[in-house]
Formats: sequence, C-alpha cells, structure tokens
Amino acid sequence: MPFATLRITVFGESHGPAVGVTVEGFPAGIPVDEQGLQAFMARRKTQSAFATPRVEEDKPIFLSGVKNGFTTGAPLNATIYNANRRSGDYEAIRDVPRPSHADYVAGVKYKGFADLIGGGHFSGRLTAPLCVVGYLAKTYLEKNGIFVGAYLSEVGGIPSVSYLDGIPSKDDIEASQDKPLPVLRDENKKKIEDMLKSVKAEGDSIGGVIECVALGLPVGLGECGFRSMEGRIASAVFAMPATKGLEFGSGFLLSKMKGSAGNDPWTLNGGAVVPTTNHNGGINGGITNGAPLSVRVAVKPTPSIAKEQDSVNLKEMTPTKLTVGGRHDTCIALRAVPVVESCVAIAIADGLLEIQGQNC
Repeated sequence: MPFATLRITVFGESHGPAVGVTVEGFPAGIPVDEQGLQAFMARRKTQSAFATPRVEEDKPIFLSGVKNGFTTGAPLNATIYNANRRSGDYEAIRDVPRPSHADYVAGVKYKGFADLIGGGHFSGRLTAPLCVVGYLAKTYLEKNGIFVGAYLSEVGGIPSVSYLDGIPSKDDIEASQDKPLPVLRDENKKKIEDMLKSVKAEGDSIGGVIECVALGLPVGLGECGFRSMEGRIASAVFAMPATKGLEFGSGFLLSKMKGSAGNDPWTLNGGAVVPTTNHNGGINGGITNGAPLSVRVAVKPTPSIAKEQDSVNLKEMTPTKLTVGGRHDTCIALRAVPVVESCVAIAIADGLLEIQGQNC
C-alpha cells in the first residue's frame, strides 16, 4: 500500500446486508457534520434519468471512531445498510459471467465461493463507503486551507470545460456539484443529454472523463518512489471499479511535446517560487510543488447493458448469448464524480498527515 498513514478497509457486497469502511490513522478532533456528509453522499446517488433506478438512503452509521460529532482518533467504522436489494434480478445469469465484469475472474480466484450478486464486493456500490472517508478527508483538508473538487469534463467523447483550458476556481467547481450533469459549463449540455438518451434507448452504456483539482496545496507532500503523490492518488482512484485510465496535468499530451514546451519554468511571485505553467499537474518527483494539483480519470462504460452479448455458460461449458436485466446506469461517470473527489482527497490527506505527524 502506498499510503504512509491511513489504513483503509472497505467491506460488504452489493446485495448483502451492508457495505462499509474501517479507517485507522485518521486524526482526532475533526468535526463530522451529518448534514454535510449526507449532502455529499447524495451527489453519488441517483440524480438523473441516466442513473440506476436503485435508490438507497446511504446513511452511514458510525459504530466507532466518532463521538459527540468529532473523530476520536480511534479506528473508525462507518456502516451503510442496504435496503433496496433485488438479488433475484441476477438469478438468470448466475452461471453466465457478464462481459467486462469481475464475475468470471472472481469466481476462479475464490473457487466459486464469492458472492457475485449485483457484482458483489466488486460492485460500484462499494464506492459509497469510499465517499464517507472522502468527506472526512475533505473536511480535514479544508481545516488546513486545501480544497479538492471534481467535475465531469467529457461524456462519450463530447467535451465540456477542462482544466487543460485553465484551472477552474473553487466557486465554479462547487457550482457544478448539484447539477444532474455535473459539468462546469452548460454549452454542450444538450448535445450530451441527447447522446445519453440515444445510448439509453439502444440498451447500451457510455463512458466519460472526470477531472479533479486540488487548490491550496503546500510544497512537499509525497515522496519519490512508491509513496509518490501520483502513486497514492492512483492507488485510491483505481479502487473505483470503473477506472481505466489516469493522467496528471497535461498527461499523455506531454508525450507529444518538446521539453521547451512541456516544462514548467520557475518564477517568483510575492517572494514565493512558483511554476509559470502547470503541465505536470502540480507534482514534481512525486512531491507537490505548490501549484494546483490536477488529475484526469477515464471511466469505462457501465458493463451491464441490455444489448445481447456473447458469453459462456460455465455450468454447461457452452457458448451462449447474454442480456443483462436489473437496474444499471447509462453512464456511471455522472455519479462517479464525488468518488473521484473522495479518492484524491484521501490520498492528499495521507500526505498531509505524514508531514504533520498526526497519525495515531
């Protein structure tokens, strides 16, 4: 694990009794605003016609680590009970692994004992407890003058505003967070919505790109090597099952640039040393350089689709056709925005805790 201070364990299955998280190493005295937490969790829930009809209350119950509205410094457990379970939706495909799901590989790895109903432990449902930790991490960072915010920058190849056009402000990012389509600007909103309607009508799904920005970072978070800030963020972001790509700053565009164009020259600003550009996304040598941290996350299309696909009947060992029923998202990227925000906040919080020596 590339984390230096935090130890995080996510537990539960999609259609099991509950999902939850246990966190060790989180500092004492961080306020836990229940209304603020519920508002943050609501961003991950169904908010549009293109999201799964499954609706859960998503109210975390703190079994330990929180008392009188503050973290205690002891190991923290947050449990979210599943109420809207329909495991019968998956009976017809019990022996037929869904393409691009973990059904087959998990079945082999765990010798047929894994609970794979609704994706089981591999389901996007497990991102709900990640958001609990993310909210706590964001609160801790805000107490230290650091803001972390994410937004949707692309859906199915249709772009919206990107940090590649200039780092957005905190106000602009926060203004996007309550939208069913959480983009910074609405110029391409109708084009995206029309495309989503078409994809949904086909019984298909589509992917997207989420960007996350951290403002107010000090110089010095992270290390070189296995505990680089890029490595910590990557480890956290790839805990989100739909993640398939990651780049920092200008990312893959840097591979097409000359050094004279892709370098970030240093200058002085009010006595502080700062980069004049930010192609490297606020990180040099695995360590934050004081510029805004910027990261882009590629989210794959939801694998469960109503269109007929090829698979194998594992009981009979014969090729077969598969049509997935149940309740699924047309574009999971719409609801994954606060999850990416959470993962980035967790990784940065780990880096800040490391230099502050606040681990318990």
